[in-house]
Amino acid sequence: MVEDAFLRNRPRNSKPDRLLDGTMASVNSQDITLQLAGRGDAQAIAAMSRDLIESGLGWEYRPERIRAMIADRDMVTLVARDGDLLIGFAVMSFGDEHAHLVLMAVRPAGQRRGIARRMTDWLLETAATAGVASIHLELRALNKDAHAFYRAIGFTETLRLPGYYRGRETAVRMIRVLRPPKIVPQPLPWRPPSR
Repeated sequence: MVEDAFLRNRPRNSKPDRLLDGTMASVNSQDITLQLAGRGDAQAIAAMSRDLIESGLGWEYRPERIRAMIADRDMVTLVARDGDLLIGFAVMSFGDEHAHLVLMAVRPAGQRRGIARRMTDWLLETAATAGVASIHLELRALNKDAHAFYRAIGFTETLRLPGYYRGRETAVRMIRVLRPPKIVPQPLPWRPPSR
């Protein structure tokens, strides 16, 4: 199975480090386990999407929509865990030639620790293994940190879409080419058969 080749494991009994006030201490990406999401992860993923991605836009990725994405055979929903705590996730849809990174977020305690990079590397390797030519994504134009992150890992801005998010915010569309697309030969002009 695909996940067996890419997942790194950590002992099941390890727990996230908690501070005295109950918040989570910062984490190291090597202490994180990546795995495919299950239906039980939908609530946490939806809440993270609402709070970390969709803030101020309305809540589109509710638990039932996330459950449908987890069940979709043309999508991969990857989660990053620190012990039992879901600390990050990424959702990617796959087509024959193109993949689309639909959502990705990491809880603030895990940001700038390499977790998003590990999830992205896993998805890039999975896409390359599947024969995908390019990966596409959109992000808020005002999200400078995300824009810098994607540029640093080889994505290129292709387009700005004013009003893309609820008619209020501009999106930046980006692409990462993994291989040249398959060239479809142009059909020869039709000619009647010769006698």
